[in-house]
Amino acid sequence: MKQKTAKRRLDVCVISDVHLGTYGCHAPELLRYLKSVRPRELVLNGDIVDIWQFSKNYWPAAHMRVVRYLASLAAKGTRIHYLTGNHDELLRKFAGTRLGALRIDNKLVLELPHGRTWLFHGDIFDVTMRHSRWLARLGSHGYDLLILLNRLVNWGLTSLGRPRVALSKAVKDRVKSAVSLVSDFEQTAAAIAADRGYRYVACGHIHCPEIKELHTPQGPVTYLNSGDWVENLTALEYTAAAGWQLYRYHDDPRMQQPQPPEPAEPDAEDAAADAPAAALLADLLREIGMS
Repeated sequence: MKQKTAKRRLDVCVISDVHLGTYGCHAPELLRYLKSVRPRELVLNGDIVDIWQFSKNYWPAAHMRVVRYLASLAAKGTRIHYLTGNHDELLRKFAGTRLGALRIDNKLVLELPHGRTWLFHGDIFDVTMRHSRWLARLGSHGYDLLILLNRLVNWGLTSLGRPRVALSKAVKDRVKSAVSLVSDFEQTAAAIAADRGYRYVACGHIHCPEIKELHTPQGPVTYLNSGDWVENLTALEYTAAAGWQLYRYHDDPRMQQPQPPEPAEPDAEDAAADAPAAALLADLLREIGMS
């Protein structure tokens, strides 16, 4: 009988910018990570499902497995906070809604031993989002195409035994205005958090994983960003013993080991995930009482 690997216990786990429903989403890797930890609270900090680009023609089984696994965590008692982002902004009208152990909100404050932590997606600081929504949507499609190209390039590099590259990161790092915008985003989040008396502020949105202390007129604030599951594959983890830590999937030796072979016959959960997407979505709506 195969022995199960012990899960790492966390007080809080934060993931954001998964973008389920897009070609760039690394759903299998995310599911493998989620199955490796046991958080007391799980914060989904925006852009988990990409409603902007959602299409019934592209909803792979791996994406549904992530949704099903999150539902199973909630059913088992894990407190899940779904904080809305710009790509899933349609859920903002449901802010305050509770579905068992899952609650939908726009922001969250956690009282933790290391200090009060304010969590929200962060798109409120994005000038393009606030004033030129059509331009932001156009940019998101261009980003998705770049991710597809990046996957093709990395497939070729891997075949040749060469290291992977991150094209989108390279583009952002070389555009001076983009670097400036990231810096402004971080400083703005820290300043507002300090004004409100928070010791930590955690965002997503800009796909730049980070933990660093920033200085403001009201004192130091630790800025956290959970990154994304499109290019960086990162998360924020908190324990009372270690405080906030940045998790990187590609730096986790356990995640670099070959995945165990799939069983010859899928279990009930995987069999359901392999059903047609439209039927699965209808099932989910029925499960949460929306149809």
